[in-house]
Amino acid sequence: MTEIPDYQPLARVPPTLEQRGTVIFLHGLGQSNVTWTHVVIEALAPHFPHILWLLPQSAAHPVSLNQGERRPSWFDIGHLPPHADEYDEIGIAESVGVIESLILGQVHAGIDPRRIVLVGFSQGAALALIVALTTLHELGGVASLSGWIPPAVREHMIYTEQNIPVFWGHGDADDEIPLEYGEDAVLFLRNNLHISNSRLCFRIYQGLNHGINDDELNELLLWLRDTLGR
Repeated sequence: MTEIPDYQPLARVPPTLEQRGTVIFLHGLGQSNVTWTHVVIEALAPHFPHILWLLPQSAAHPVSLNQGERRPSWFDIGHLPPHADEYDEIGIAESVGVIESLILGQVHAGIDPRRIVLVGFSQGAALALIVALTTLHELGGVASLSGWIPPAVREHMIYTEQNIPVFWGHGDADDEIPLEYGEDAVLFLRNNLHISNSRLCFRIYQGLNHGINDDELNELLLWLRDTLGR
């Protein structure tokens, strides 16, 4: 089993066979990549021996939601559920640059960008969606777990011409990023970005709050298998 230190800026779960793709997994607000690395090792990576998993750790920044307390965050946020006009342009741009650098590093290592998938939880899902729907790279897919698409960044997405595969999982009992945020974002993907129903997998989990459960992990695994193969 892969040994995981208490903290690392970039956690890696290496493939057990020759690498043929990459999944970049982005944690949520206030979280550590270590927790998600355990999830990847136990629930996902064993099914994908050709895939490298990269789990970056965001830096700690003052977060308005927590009265300026420094917490791991991809961008500043003042409210949960997020307000429609919230937009930390500088923080988002810096975090997009971090993820774009990881993508570029994989491309330079010989990985076809169509074999690179972004996955994120909550704020990490928002960042994954922002990157996937604005990048110049033709990525293999993006998965949002309890995420949202900030309205202020949507105007930057409508000029992209890609029918990227999307997995969207959301609990109907989520009070931090309510289900209607997910439903609204999925409508935007369908109606404004013209992502076809065959490329958009939207799943609602009964009784699930702001977290994940086995059903969601299993469906994410199946979607990844369809997107990347084994």
